[in-house]
Amino acid sequence: MAKTSQINRNKKREKLVAQYAVKRATLKAEANNEKLPAEERFAARLKLAKLPRNSSKVRVHHRCELSGRSKGYYRKVKMSRIALRSLSNFGQIPGMTKASW
Repeated sequence: MAKTSQINRNKKREKLVAQYAVKRATLKAEANNEKLPAEERFAARLKLAKLPRNSSKVRVHHRCELSGRSKGYYRKVKMSRIALRSLSNFGQIPGMTKASW
């Protein structure tokens, strides 16, 4: 089990990303628009830099929904490899069985 502080910090980041997503996207579009004058693009970059760091999508880390583990994460099921294996061994995940050959 991961530290609850790490899990809470990641949840806080996810909220900030959702809150600032539209504003960040419009500022990025302005900053990358070659048709605008350089001063306006530079001003958009400054406004973008003033936004909170944790509102950036890159700072959110994938974590297992059951254990909070950050490593060995499967995006398709949003779980770590350890949690996935334990659930599949007990038959909790449809269509997934223990390999045998």
